[in-house]
This record gives sequence, structure tokens and C-alpha cells, in this order.
Amino acid sequence: MIEKKNTILVVDDEDEIRKMLNIFLDVADFKVVESENGKQAIRLSASVKPDLILLDLGLPDIDGKEVIQTIRQWSNVPIIVLTARSEDMDAAPALNLGADDYVTKPFSAEVLLARINANLRKSVVREVGEPDVVNGPIRMDLVRHEVFIDENKVPFTPKEYDLLRFFLVNRGRMLTHKQILKEVWGPAHVDDTQYLRVYIGQVREKLETKPGLSKSIVSESGIGYRMEIVAETAA
Repeated sequence: MIEKKNTILVVDDEDEIRKMLNIFLDVADFKVVESENGKQAIRLSASVKPDLILLDLGLPDIDGKEVIQTIRQWSNVPIIVLTARSEDMDAAPALNLGADDYVTKPFSAEVLLARINANLRKSVVREVGEPDVVNGPIRMDLVRHEVFIDENKVPFTPKEYDLLRFFLVNRGRMLTHKQILKEVWGPAHVDDTQYLRVYIGQVREKLETKPGLSKSIVSESGIGYRMEIVAETAA
């Protein structure tokens, strides 16, 4: 089973740098998407929706600071700027334009990994107020993309994870079919209600790891679904 991983968009025009980062980040259990120029990076940031961007400022087509400005028009994705020592003066303007952090080349793998994890954690806290979302026996680690039921890890596919995450963040609220489909699958799928029913069934089956927990997702015919707020002692 393929579990959800944090996706990192690596933007650098140097093949060797991208290859090195790809190897290191893969070992650290991240999914990597590569871009060699700024315009491509902007397109990928919109289509792939990475969890974090590593951005070299010295790109061949447009300035890296322009990439930051453009992405910040629609996204708060964490951006870590990669600069050469001779370009350190560019870091402050990049931060002022919306970058979250910077690392100077050459950098150690340990330092970069620490910055990545810190910014991922800060990002989810900023979005939902906490790095974990809990509903009774269900706990979702939003940084590591892991789901626990009674502190036992339960594997979810990426789409199952996204669907459960949307329910957990909005627990107690009625969500329409269109709201769920738009958030989890995108605007092109707002009418795929049969598709949604299949995934709801799969998520309920995994929640049933704890008998009765699948009933926490209730359906309202013709409207949508709601995840009930579950007591810690729920059977």
C-alpha cells in the first residue's frame, strides 16, 4: 500500500544539486518533484501543490524572488530559499517577499532536514492550530501524514488520508458532496458523488479497526457527510 508522503518541490537549475537533493530527500521519506526554472516551478506549485518548496534564487529564466511573489498570490506553502554564500544579500529581500527560511550552500543534510521539518510543522500549526488533529481515539499527525487509532498506526492511501483529514479538521460540521469533492479531488470532480461513496466506504472500513468507529462518519441523503465529535471512551 502506498502511504501519503510530504511532497517537496526542488527548484534549481543545476542538475547535480537536484540529483543530490533528490537522493537525500528520498532517503528521508519525502516525495520529490523537480523543476529547473522559475516558470515551470510556478506551474508545478499550482498543479502538484507541494507541502514545501526548496528554491534556488539564481534561475535561468526569471528571478527566484519573482517566483516567490507569484506563488504568494495564492499559496502559503513554506518556501526555503537556497543561496550561495556570495548571494546572501538576496536572502533578506526574499524573506520580505514571503519566503519562510533560507539555507546557504554548501549545506549539511542534517541542517537542511531540520529546517524542512521545522517549516512543515509551522505550516500545519498555522493552518489548523496544531500539528496533530484528534477526534476521540483517532489521531492524525499532519506533519508526518500518519493516522493512529488508539495509538496504533493504521495505513491510509494518499486520497484516503486527504479525505479523513478534511473530515477531522471539520469535525462536527456538515460537509456537502461538492465541498468534499472540490477540496479532496479538485473542481473538475465536484459531480463524482459515486467516486466519493467508494472512498467513504474505504475510510469507514479502516476506522472500524476500532469497532463502531466507522459510525462516526454519518451521511445525510442528498446533502453530504459529517464526522461526529467522538468521545475518548467511544466503543
